Amino acid sequence: MEKIISYPISVIYYLLFGLCLAVFHPIQWICLNVFGYQAHKKSVDYLNFFLLRCTNLVGTRYTIENRDTIPKGVPIIFVANHQSMYDIVAMIWYFRRFHCKFVSKKELGSGIPSVSYNLKHGGSVLIDRKDPKQAIPVIKGLSEYIEKNTRSAVIFPEGTRSKTGVPKEFAQSGLKILCKYAPSAYVVPVSINNSWKMVKFGFFPVGLGNHLKFTAHPALAVKDYKFEELMEITEKAVKEGINEYKQV
Repeated sequence: MEKIISYPISVIYYLLFGLCLAVFHPIQWICLNVFGYQAHKKSVDYLNFFLLRCTNLVGTRYTIENRDTIPKGVPIIFVANHQSMYDIVAMIWYFRRFHCKFVSKKELGSGIPSVSYNLKHGGSVLIDRKDPKQAIPVIKGLSEYIEKNTRSAVIFPEGTRSKTGVPKEFAQSGLKILCKYAPSAYVVPVSINNSWKMVKFGFFPVGLGNHLKFTAHPALAVKDYKFEELMEITEKAVKEGINEYKQV
């Protein structure tokens, strides 16, 4: 029944979602090329604010836990499970004070209004998942960027989204590079719940009435841990905060 009801609602939802992307694309260009980074960053923040408001139309609610415990004035490496594109939209807005930059697959770097432009010009990096060697210097550059500018990187170590909410095995290489070249950073594990339900029917129609929950776990200073220990603690924190993982 939910799927049937969602069809007409999803048409309106995606029209509004697409309109936001189309309108903010030239706004981003003007902000970046005329006014610089800070103006562009604001435009991206408010793009994602309006995208979140679009999701409210399909009954989506958001809860962000422990955001105030995240250290300020230091580089941050957010390590999260990945369930859908809505993970990114919510993190850009709700963690906006940390200037989130993403490690994304190169396919997202073209063809998507607003999204591709931000990924290419806003400080995020694009990697070829079929070419691990290409990813090393790219991620290294991102870690040096957040170290220098006291901003944040967001990495999804699963490599691809979970379609059922059950987390996949975490890859270590990306996080290891980020930690190596951003030694003053803090790793903040983040557990994301129910985002996968937005796309449980595929791209269309969208899932209705979902409560997305983002839980930030205690921050870990990179300098205080050996990487293997840091990786183990981080992966455990993220996974133990995921509902579907607890049920396995």
